[in-house]
Amino acid sequence: MNPAIRLPSLPTVFRLLVVLIGVGTLVAMALLWSGHAPRRFQSVVTPSDRATVIGIVDRPCGATVSTDCRRVRIHLDSGDNRGTTGIIQWNANGDDPPVHLGDKIRVVSAPPVPGYDQENVAFYTLVDYQRGGALIALFLVFALLVIVLSRWRGFLSLVGLGVSLAVVLLFVVPGILNGEPPVTVALVGSLAVMFATVLLAHGAGPKSIAALLGTTATLLLTAGLAAFFTQLSRLTGLAGDEAFALRLADPTVSLQGLLIAGMIIAALGVLDDVTVSQSSIVLSLRAVNPELGHRELFRRAMHVGRDHVSATVNTLVLAYAGSSLPVLLIFASGALPLGQAVNLELVSEQVVATLVGSIGLIVAVPATTALAVLLAMRLPRDQLEAAAAHGHPH
Repeated sequence: MNPAIRLPSLPTVFRLLVVLIGVGTLVAMALLWSGHAPRRFQSVVTPSDRATVIGIVDRPCGATVSTDCRRVRIHLDSGDNRGTTGIIQWNANGDDPPVHLGDKIRVVSAPPVPGYDQENVAFYTLVDYQRGGALIALFLVFALLVIVLSRWRGFLSLVGLGVSLAVVLLFVVPGILNGEPPVTVALVGSLAVMFATVLLAHGAGPKSIAALLGTTATLLLTAGLAAFFTQLSRLTGLAGDEAFALRLADPTVSLQGLLIAGMIIAALGVLDDVTVSQSSIVLSLRAVNPELGHRELFRRAMHVGRDHVSATVNTLVLAYAGSSLPVLLIFASGALPLGQAVNLELVSEQVVATLVGSIGLIVAVPATTALAVLLAMRLPRDQLEAAAAHGHPH
């Protein structure tokens, strides 16, 4: 080899790989960009109007199964009949959702109920409560705590969260609705979210480089496992009521693809956390003790990584179990034996998603640790100290 030719250093190679992945993600987003989501599912979602409860009266009612009825008078706050009043009428038998004076609700127009004492007023059906105020208050508490604890980096993390939601709502959802392959769209969108969250929260230093490479590798593995085991276990994506509604509204939507896409996006958040943590641990250990060799540095970082994996896997399982708690209650009652219960698609989807995400998480720890070790062993002392000074806020 000509001694005048110098090969690029490993940190430079890693940076080039990250740049190539980033450019490839941008190109893929441009090719898959679909613009606005088409309105093809009006039959699935019923438009509703805002209303305020202004009166509640318990009164006898006519030819119904109950002799006691409740008449709820409402004021329409939106829609074509804004400013008018209406009535929601149901049996006061304890099965209807509770409402109180001043409650903010959402309603749709309904025909008068036969047998009730009729009035010259429009009738409505309660669709849901308005929860916007409570959700905004909860988010403000969350954002305040993040900023107080993590300060500027916490603020950047919130910006990354906003970017993540924007990618899902403006790229992933429209892309799928416009007929693009759900798995491809979800994978490209996840890579875009990965870059936004990691770079905004942690900068573009060595820690982020190792985390981005580790997350990309394990995200690709997770996508492959999700696709393979979804096909192997014959999951159709038809387990939920929403899936049936989507299939009726548009038979061309790939429900199996949506299922895999959901697994990919769900796994991303955990992978980001683990890979950034492992990168930070490796760089911090190397900065504190520059005498550590490759093997010892990897061993010490993996000691922490194993604890992180065990805790995070437990978090994944509990998160999926919590979301499926009503189903678990039915199974626990003895309605179905355990073997039959697990075989149901509604449960199998959660099992596959949990295990696929957990496998990706487990692989992410040694993979990212190895990449971070290779990087840390070739960084000068000043860069190591600078990277360690901005450790992962765990």
